Amino acid sequence: MGCFVSTPEDSGGKRRRPGNIGEVSVFVPGLRIPKPVDFSESLGDHLCKSLVERLSALRTRIVVMAGQEAPSITRTRRRNATQHGGSTLGDLLQALEDYLPVLLGLVKDGSPLQQKVQYTWINQEDESEEVGMYSAWYEVLSVLHLMAALSLSQANLLLLPRTSTDGYLPKVSEESRRSAIDVLLKAAGYLDCAVKHILPQLSPEHRRDLPVDLAEGVLRALCLQALGQGVDIQLGLAIDSTKATLAVKRRLACEMVKYWQQAQDNITNLPLANGWGEKHRFYVKWKYIEAKAAAYYYHGLILDEGNTEKSHGMAVSALQAADEYLKESKRACEAFNTAVPISRTPPLWGTMKYLSEKIPKDTSSKVRINRDLYTYEKIMETAPTLPDFALALKPDEYQLPDVDPSWNDENVNKGQNGNNKD
Repeated sequence: MGCFVSTPEDSGGKRRRPGNIGEVSVFVPGLRIPKPVDFSESLGDHLCKSLVERLSALRTRIVVMAGQEAPSITRTRRRNATQHGGSTLGDLLQALEDYLPVLLGLVKDGSPLQQKVQYTWINQEDESEEVGMYSAWYEVLSVLHLMAALSLSQANLLLLPRTSTDGYLPKVSEESRRSAIDVLLKAAGYLDCAVKHILPQLSPEHRRDLPVDLAEGVLRALCLQALGQGVDIQLGLAIDSTKATLAVKRRLACEMVKYWQQAQDNITNLPLANGWGEKHRFYVKWKYIEAKAAAYYYHGLILDEGNTEKSHGMAVSALQAADEYLKESKRACEAFNTAVPISRTPPLWGTMKYLSEKIPKDTSSKVRINRDLYTYEKIMETAPTLPDFALALKPDEYQLPDVDPSWNDENVNKGQNGNNKD
């Protein structure tokens, strides 16, 4: 069985998009929302009544919660954030985790039941309003994608600066930053599992028909974004540490560049031009440029420790590149925030608060000091190549849960024998 798609025109415009999503530290594409499913009609002759009712109850809970709470989850406000990233997020995540082991019974051992039910989800980044498929693996993929999106939302709430008790400017506590890294790695784990273990289960036809929200490139990009932002937080912690060396900071900054470059490469050729999709593309571009500003800054400082004219010249060139990327990142940030749905950047903190002050100051200082020693022509026309480091941060290793015990042979056979009584 194939799938169906619908556009905003032929579906009555069910897709709801906020005009303003508030402050954004971690970008989350709009949440995909499941539409109701009648399990009894499709599975009533194959499963016992209690199992059908359990599937229905678990999924209906998600449909209701996601439909009611998605707008408030998507539009972030610092005053709504709790210490753990928002109770609404936790409740919906728990509902998805409760549903998954029961859902997996439909795909156990290649069961034909996996193609009996049509699952429909409302998209956000795809041109199609919604996509429905007779595939339980499509449902599993959609669940993992939503779990990842909720985790990214949780990380965003953790990274919104709060007014400090000492009366200084809003900041993000070290505890919140470390918690955010854990949540980002969890999100990356869901997405990594989706790419490696769920996509291969879908037929070629179903893979071709997936909305761009679930395209392999988008899933990989979101995973890499989570890792890149994890490294960004690590760099901020290193900046705050008196023990972290310049070499450590440069390595983290260079790794951050690679994560964001790979994220951009994964979505370059995808049709992300529909509201959230375009904003997604702007976000990756902004963060990639921002990462390059950090990497060239620390590379320049290390080059400046050399004792040769060449190393000083390369240092100046690297710092000038950092300064240009910093300016460009501000323009990219503005393009992201003004793209619909509009957003705001929270008060600067961590890595970019430090670098936005240091890069212009240090670049101006080095260029002025070396102006008498080196003519402009001696300064390299292009920035020196950044060192290449292996990527250290990896996604959490997420494994699908075991099939729920309610999927025993007796419950399945009861339905197949036409006995729908408990």
